Amino acid sequence: MENNDNTAGNNPIVHLENVSISTDNGSLLQGVNLDLQEGEFVYLIGRSGAGKTTLLRSLYGDFPVEGGVAEVCGMDVASLKRRRIPLLRRKLGIVFQNARLLPDRNVYSNLEFVLKATGWKKKKEIEGQIEKTLQAVGMAERAQSLPSQLSEGEQQRVAVARALINNPQLILADEPTGNLDPLTSGEIMQMLIDVGRQTHTTMLISTHDFMMIDKFPARVVVCENGTLTDTEKQ
Repeated sequence: MENNDNTAGNNPIVHLENVSISTDNGSLLQGVNLDLQEGEFVYLIGRSGAGKTTLLRSLYGDFPVEGGVAEVCGMDVASLKRRRIPLLRRKLGIVFQNARLLPDRNVYSNLEFVLKATGWKKKKEIEGQIEKTLQAVGMAERAQSLPSQLSEGEQQRVAVARALINNPQLILADEPTGNLDPLTSGEIMQMLIDVGRQTHTTMLISTHDFMMIDKFPARVVVCENGTLTDTEKQ
């Protein structure tokens, strides 16, 4: 497997400048600065409770971003009205540690549900988009399978397909290989890297898996001491 060369374009997808991020328990991150360019693949690391998940959730509108400048996919998330959060999320793909597939629907229907929920109406366009996306993640032959008929690795491939289905500008992945064995983890990470290269999708991947970082080196941002540290700028 080849390593990610982290080739990026010139269009900023995420720009955070001196912002604070709060949860229901109060401020968790302060003085946060982060820039992600088009096509960039970036790891987010840090101890449990350091704020990695909070940061990711703030980028898709789940937690408020305060002060400074906060732009995600061309939208000002610091002043984002709740009614506009769905518009932001249509520009994003989100991958969780658990696949969170709808258990009573097959793979095809899981992806169809997302497309219809975000405004796709034409059957042939929906079919074409699902087929293309499943091909990209190596799951075209399992389109009619239920989640219970898939391995954890296959379920996570479908979860990545679900995140990609709307051609997002940004993928946010929270410990996407956390429940997988090392071999499957490597396959999922390589897939994310390959898809990012092919589509120029920006990816921010939260992980505890330092073996994956060693195997697939890329830019690393550290969440610690209530803020972010970019290892490339040290």
